[in-house]
Amino acid sequence: MRFYSTQHKHYCGVDLHAKTMYVCIIDKEARIVKQKNIKSNPAAFLKAIDKYRDDIVVSAECMFTWYWLADLCAKENIAFILGHALYMKAIHGGKAKNDRIDAYKIAYLLRGGNIPMAYVYPPEMRATRDLMRRRNHLMRKRAELLAHIQNTRHQYNLPLFAKNIRYKANRDGLIEEFKDECVQKSMEVNLLLIDHYSSLLRKLEYHIAKKAKVHDGDSLFRVRTIPGIGDTLSLIILYEIHTIKRFPRVQDFVSYSRLVKPSKESAGKMYGHSGRKIGNAHLKWAFSEAAVLMLREIPEVKKYKEKLERKHGKGKALSIVAHKIGRTVYYMLKRKEVFNIEKFLNKK
Repeated sequence: MRFYSTQHKHYCGVDLHAKTMYVCIIDKEARIVKQKNIKSNPAAFLKAIDKYRDDIVVSAECMFTWYWLADLCAKENIAFILGHALYMKAIHGGKAKNDRIDAYKIAYLLRGGNIPMAYVYPPEMRATRDLMRRRNHLMRKRAELLAHIQNTRHQYNLPLFAKNIRYKANRDGLIEEFKDECVQKSMEVNLLLIDHYSSLLRKLEYHIAKKAKVHDGDSLFRVRTIPGIGDTLSLIILYEIHTIKRFPRVQDFVSYSRLVKPSKESAGKMYGHSGRKIGNAHLKWAFSEAAVLMLREIPEVKKYKEKLERKHGKGKALSIVAHKIGRTVYYMLKRKEVFNIEKFLNKK
């Protein structure tokens, strides 16, 4: 967790919503100099802070509407800090809670150097990252439709499919295998939606791949040298990381990627684990998928996993392999190297 500790004359806390925003400005002595509920638009915000913007820092909690405020502050040369929502317990844990109180708490945390910082993803790659996340959402919807076909087949105790129905060429006669007319109609709708999703996904992937070559083609190439990481996983990793320079240590990177299990400890005693949802869920998924795919391609890694499995069990063994891939990606991007299997297996 990182905190913002730079001193300013004024500190502005913003409780941001889609249509309105509550602004609270305090000075370095923690005196409230302005409190106001205004419309969520650039002109109203700039007017509200106009008298104090010679030395002011603005902070808002990380929620879905922060993009425009961060970009506005960058354009106007105003310091902007994005507060990490899951760490800001002072806001969510109070006895009373409203927009005025929340805005004041953000400003007060900012003044005291206690605002937990989230990463302000720059606008140059932000839209493509969001498009990649949208692509993943559509891919999961397509997978749900395929799963529904399989589940319906089990409901009627029909024989297993001879081939993978993910491919259109393997679906001949699929609908006719179901005898009930309503079930046939349900399968027909599923297949039409699957074809539509497949067409959309191909177009999205082509568009994103072109953008990625412009944004950071070298990093994309390096990540793809890892067995098991193909076109899709490499794009997810590239856009979720943005730049490896934002992580000073490999420990920071694997923690952000949810590849470690944070422990709770007090007075030398362990009280379990917490914070599993703090970090990037997209990177966690990508590295977990990469671990499974790497086991198929490299026999040495499969033997390494089997050795871990005898000691830790299957689930933890896969987690260790995913953690190792995450560390490998960090050092590859940091040192500008390609994948080396001997280094991965600690043979040199």
